[in-house]
Amino acid sequence: MRMPFTFFTTLMLAIPLASAAPAPAVAAPPKGNLVIIGGALRPDNADVWQRIVQLAGGPGARIAVFASAAADPNMVGGAIVGSLQRYGAEAFLVPLAVNLAGSDFRQAAEDAKIVADVRGAGGVYFSGGDQARITEALVRPDGSRSAVLEAVWELYRRGGVVAGTSAGAAVMSRTMFYDPPPTVFATLRGGVTEGREVAPGLGFIGDDVFVDQHFLVRGRFARMIPAMLKTGFKVGLGIDENTAMVVDNRRRVEIVGHKGALLVDLSRATTDATRPGFNVANAVISYLDRGDRYDLVTHVVTPSEAKAGGRLTVPQATLPQPVFSADILGRNAVVELMEQLIRNRRSEAIGIATSGQQGGLPELGFQFTFSKTRDSVGYAAGTPPAYSVFNLRLDVRPLDIGRSLEAK
Repeated sequence: MRMPFTFFTTLMLAIPLASAAPAPAVAAPPKGNLVIIGGALRPDNADVWQRIVQLAGGPGARIAVFASAAADPNMVGGAIVGSLQRYGAEAFLVPLAVNLAGSDFRQAAEDAKIVADVRGAGGVYFSGGDQARITEALVRPDGSRSAVLEAVWELYRRGGVVAGTSAGAAVMSRTMFYDPPPTVFATLRGGVTEGREVAPGLGFIGDDVFVDQHFLVRGRFARMIPAMLKTGFKVGLGIDENTAMVVDNRRRVEIVGHKGALLVDLSRATTDATRPGFNVANAVISYLDRGDRYDLVTHVVTPSEAKAGGRLTVPQATLPQPVFSADILGRNAVVELMEQLIRNRRSEAIGIATSGQQGGLPELGFQFTFSKTRDSVGYAAGTPPAYSVFNLRLDVRPLDIGRSLEAK
């Protein structure tokens, strides 16, 4: 029986507001900082080591070192402790690792003394190795955080620094590479599956950013894109070796150290499911050199102070020759191509990826097309100049090399 409108309205107004379900509490963002290192951090890279110590509280700061990813935790952890101490920290090794002889890592992950030691530190440092060992050691089988991992999060929430190199960088995002194929090309060819090639990380950087490491020297930008598409990420940050991304509590990223990082933006990217093979159109890629900044909230990139007055204009882009790379997955090849394009009169550059010649002519390759748009801009400073390149369009399509050669 339908109630009269006036009766229904009166009834609704009579319901006390207190009966409404309370809105879920929103957790405050962490007050701490992240130092995400691309691997192979040299002992003499003072810019990165000193930043970690500074963010942990300065000279004398206690820093808990997790060598959980290492094949030999004592050796690797001892070396990291020594480096941190040389730069003024009071570092100590946390006895928690899958490969630590004579120790039960499940018990150690719940140990009250270890929890207290981590909670009392100003920072933590995750070593390189195998990132799957980090999550195995610190995450319970049911997927919940162990007591030690919760202590790391408490440290981060209250203002401490969480640093990690290589595998320790991979765990910074919610989803990480877990057991990827041995080559980047194999990832392009075969794709990724959640729970196999990619799996949950520790998520310190948030739910919206995919992180990868050893990025430029190993051509890993090309494996990040299919992983991001598979898992729904729109922003990816890949950091190179001996270099760090420092992420502050306002989610501003600064590049520190030897080289730089690639920023991949898929917010407007599309794929064509009707076409065979991996493909993507309208991705945006930027190279952030040391000193450059990126705001994860506003998505604004800012060149370093040294480059602020060195914006490249059209008359300065004088190189006339075609820009091409026969091995876009090679060491630093993608950055070198991007730098050449931003200095060139031409608006497009091509990079090719193949599986190599070990088995004869490859059946399939991929073409990477980099294009300037109205948003593309470059900056340069120094002698010889160092470049920053922002907002190039990137399109990737399969390339049947065998068929193309047969057609000749």
